[in-house]
Amino acid sequence: MSMNHDGEPQWLSAEEERAWRALRRMMIHIQAATASDLASIGLSDADYEVLSTLSERPESTSTVREQAEKMGWSRSRLSRHTSRMEARGLVRRESDPDDGRSCFLVLTDQGRAALEEAAPWHLESVRRHVIDRLSGQDLRALERIAEKICP
Repeated sequence: MSMNHDGEPQWLSAEEERAWRALRRMMIHIQAATASDLASIGLSDADYEVLSTLSERPESTSTVREQAEKMGWSRSRLSRHTSRMEARGLVRRESDPDDGRSCFLVLTDQGRAALEEAAPWHLESVRRHVIDRLSGQDLRALERIAEKICP
């Protein structure tokens, strides 16, 4: 926690508070809007994230640990979520022959088909809610800001 020299919390200035609240509103708005668009075709935002990140892996396969790290999730959260996806046929688990305690997540043909159907919807949603609302200069500024916050 950031403290001043008296050991008190360093409260946000009015300008900092406005910027923080604007960022929070933006993150909530974008996530809700894109999640709603994906829900219209039967996928959650989390489903899409799992499917798309798995599709980027060699042979569309990843260990739970690697997948969780890539997504910024805990292994238990990913395991619970992929159990629901597995029941819907979107992914499957395979034992890791080198580590009996671990398993691989594999994108199924059904999962790939769902991703291929969802990708144009997701792209249109991202464009409508973010990209098309910003100038090239705005996009570059957004990228610079993101790189400072998430190096």
